[in-house]
This record gives sequence, structure tokens and C-alpha cells, in this order.
Amino acid sequence: MNRLKLEVLFVFDGHVSKPLRLDFFWSLRCLINMKLQYKEEKPFQPVAQSQYPQPKLLEQSPTELLTLTPWLAPIVSEGTFDPELLRHMYQPLNLTIGLTVFAVGRYTCFLQHFLESAEQFFMHGYRVHYYIFTDDPAAVPRVPLGAGRHLSVIPIQKHARWEEISTRRMETISQHIARRAHREVDYLFCLDVDMVFRNPWGPETLGDLVAAIHPGYYAVSRRHFPYERRPVSAAFVADGEGDFYYGGAVFGGRVARVYEFARGCHMGILADKANGIMAAWQEESHLNRRFISHKPSKVLSPEYLWDDKKPQPPSLKLIRFSTLDKDSDWLRS
Repeated sequence: MNRLKLEVLFVFDGHVSKPLRLDFFWSLRCLINMKLQYKEEKPFQPVAQSQYPQPKLLEQSPTELLTLTPWLAPIVSEGTFDPELLRHMYQPLNLTIGLTVFAVGRYTCFLQHFLESAEQFFMHGYRVHYYIFTDDPAAVPRVPLGAGRHLSVIPIQKHARWEEISTRRMETISQHIARRAHREVDYLFCLDVDMVFRNPWGPETLGDLVAAIHPGYYAVSRRHFPYERRPVSAAFVADGEGDFYYGGAVFGGRVARVYEFARGCHMGILADKANGIMAAWQEESHLNRRFISHKPSKVLSPEYLWDDKKPQPPSLKLIRFSTLDKDSDWLRS
């Protein structure tokens, strides 16, 4: 059956947008309502376990991405939004966007490149507050910051095992929000430091609770997702559950929702620890478990979380944020 494709044009202060599909118009309406109801908005309620067909990012064609999830959350990719229109919408709101990264042990070597690329591409024209969590504050480089952009170095405890560092991240984020960040930022993104921005990352990514599709599993059946499959784990995902496999390197949203999300993941990690269990992919397993029951209100396509070791597929028009080639064994030793 042929699908009817409708397009609309917006005119804002004399600026005419490029043609946008009707599914984007619905997403835009959701964005406006989200901001108007910022104080009163009730978050999505936890979703009960149910069986339904897996949404497929490449369902329409190998070169065209799905633009809407079954629960009506927009899937953001190049071509689904007008950057100029969003700039007119969001800049008058005087938002502050926070960004957390953990630079522990040898991972401090990535900070220079990460921060320089963020200054070039991340939320350009908006107030930004970088929160650098590190066990070596002296290793944080002095990178020139633009107007309205700030950086805070937050010392954290050293841990001998990499797994311990990973499982404590959600706890640290939730505690930092409760103590400080809730007073300083409107939205908060939590990103991995061993990555680099390659193209603009802007307000199209803002949402109540935001997840990013993992670049390794966007085109495979959910039965092949590396979920935690042991029922004894709090991160357990049953066969037939799951929508997309989300990457732990990118998540975010309104600061209050990120607090709830990180705290929920931390509670699951604590439950596993009490039972002598470590989930298959540590915090990423718990992140995926929670996104199944607490659906993201916005999903970022793999262009916001790419792996540079993979060739760029026809379905991705550009790459915005991607991993750097690295020696993981050396970094974690």
C-alpha cells in the first residue's frame, strides 16, 4: 500500500522553513506543549510488560529511517527538523543545558578533543554548563569557552576496577543533580568522554527523557540485543520485550527526569549487587531495562551515537557524535 506523504511549511518572522513531513508537525506540537507545561507536566507512567511487534528503524526502506515510535515519540535524524525554526523557538527561552562526562584514570586523555569539539558543535548559541567528574582534576585541560558557557570540575573517588567505575556512574549523576545541578540547568545530557562531536547537536535533542539508539544494533532483531537475560537480575529483559537497543553513552532530558531515571537505574544496580550479580553490560543493561518500562519521550537516531569503526550507511545523512578509535585494554588497565 502506498503511503500518503504530507508536507507543511512554517513561516516565522519572515523565515520560511524547508518542507517538513506531517509526522514532524506532530513532533513539533509535542515540543511546544512540553515547554508550555514545563512546571505542570506529568511524566510518562511506567509501561506494564506487554508483547507487541518490535519497531524497526529501517522499516520503510534501507535509506529512510522511521520517524515515530509506536508510543508517538519522535525519532530525530537529519531531515526531520528545521534548525532555524528551532533556534527561533528555543533561544528566547534562555535555557541552560548541562553536560556530564566522566574522565577517570587514563580517560582524561580524551577531554581536550571532547571539549574542543563540544565548543564547536554542542548547543551553539545556548548557555551550557559542563560537569567534568574526574579522579585527577589537575589533568583537566584549559579549553577556551564561549560566552555563557561554564565548566565545573568535580573530584570523585578512585576505583581499582573499571566495572566499579561504571556501576557508580548513575549514583554519582543522581546525587549531583540533587545537590547542585537541579538549580543550575534546565536540561542535562550524560555523555561518554571517549567520543567527539562532528556536526551540530542542537535543541532538536531536547525532550522530557531522551535515549539514543546504539549503532551496533539498529538494524537487527531484538532477539539479538545484548540484554541481560538472567531472571535473577534487576536488569532482566524477557524474550519478546524491548523496542530499540539504546546506548549507555548518551541519555538525557529535563533535569528532574534525568534524576528519576539515573536513580532508578542505580536502585537496580544496588539490587543486583546485594544478590552478588553484575548485569551483562553493567549500567547499560539497567538503562535498557528502565527505558522499556519508562519510555523515552524522544529517541535520537544513531547519527547521535555512531561508531567510527563502522562505515556510514546510506540511512544516515551525517554523523553528529561518534566514538574515537582506542585501546580499551590499555585505558582500563
